[in-house]
Amino acid sequence: MQECHAALCLPVYLVTFLTGLPANAVAFYTFSKKVRQKPTPIDILLLNLTISDLLFLLFLPFKMQEVTDDMTWSLPYILCPLSGFFFYMTIYVSTLFLTAVSVERYLGVAFPIQHSLKRRPLYAVVASVFIWVFSVLQLSIVVIMPYYNPPQDSLSSTTNSSNSYEFSNVSNAPLSDGINIVSFRNVCYEDFSEKQLAILLPVRLELCLVLFCVPFLICSFCYINFIRILSGLPHIGRRRRLRAIGLALGTLLVFAFCFGPYNVSHIVGFITRKNPDWRDMALLCSTFNACLDPFIFYFSSSAVRGTLGSMLQGARIRLAKCMFCGCHIHWSPWKGTSEPQKDKGPKQVEMNTI
Repeated sequence: MQECHAALCLPVYLVTFLTGLPANAVAFYTFSKKVRQKPTPIDILLLNLTISDLLFLLFLPFKMQEVTDDMTWSLPYILCPLSGFFFYMTIYVSTLFLTAVSVERYLGVAFPIQHSLKRRPLYAVVASVFIWVFSVLQLSIVVIMPYYNPPQDSLSSTTNSSNSYEFSNVSNAPLSDGINIVSFRNVCYEDFSEKQLAILLPVRLELCLVLFCVPFLICSFCYINFIRILSGLPHIGRRRRLRAIGLALGTLLVFAFCFGPYNVSHIVGFITRKNPDWRDMALLCSTFNACLDPFIFYFSSSAVRGTLGSMLQGARIRLAKCMFCGCHIHWSPWKGTSEPQKDKGPKQVEMNTI
């Protein structure tokens, strides 16, 4: 059975949820507004990446509840495959959209004229639809596997998978006619049978190769050449160049740190046919992606920087007004009292009119 101690996992989930949700909500508002006004391919891709992070965060409370209940599933069981599906699907959706963003940026620097002539928002929409459909099909195993209960040859076939992958739901009890039934459902994605593992392990290896390794190689190629080309352009300002290079390096670090350990555990699990002991830590690294992506949004889009700057400026103005009003009402330099001035209202209306 998986072991995710509440003292470790719950704080990570809470920090990710409390920081990632408002940051991604701001990014979603900004990109939605910009796409409605003047859509560009990069904004469409970043909007979809934001939607992926928001879906991940919306289903993260189910993981919190599971950790709080000591890794037992006390909610309606239909929520187990559903939450697992969105939890794992959005991880791979993020890798694909980060890769698409890297390709878009590389083409814009390597082939500026040709790319600007052929650049169409429709292409980004088609790519986004493909990424979502492809990811849903690939991760459908998360929904299918808990209900896949083939006949077992013996009861012993279910005893050697206590440390197996998270895609299972129950212990299986064979009937006399060879058909399995569900005996209990108090855990989520645990205790696989040999026949379930025979299907699941190759699929998980394929997910690692197709949805992580290939995108990571493409993303590395694009950003390494992006940095190389950008460093040789003399007309780019130093601040803009450093921001673009920092964005490229930050994206690669997020890619490696958040998604690398989790996908390496797929390879190790395929070879050893059991979960590595550090798999829970790898999943926690993947969780951090939802609160690290907003940093990519901030450095990728001037619109996000403008929205965040306007929000901070508005907050400072409101805070200054509150502090000024509080000092003016509760302290008077002439009388030392907190008596309100009777004729302040008309004067304030006149000032607001001016």
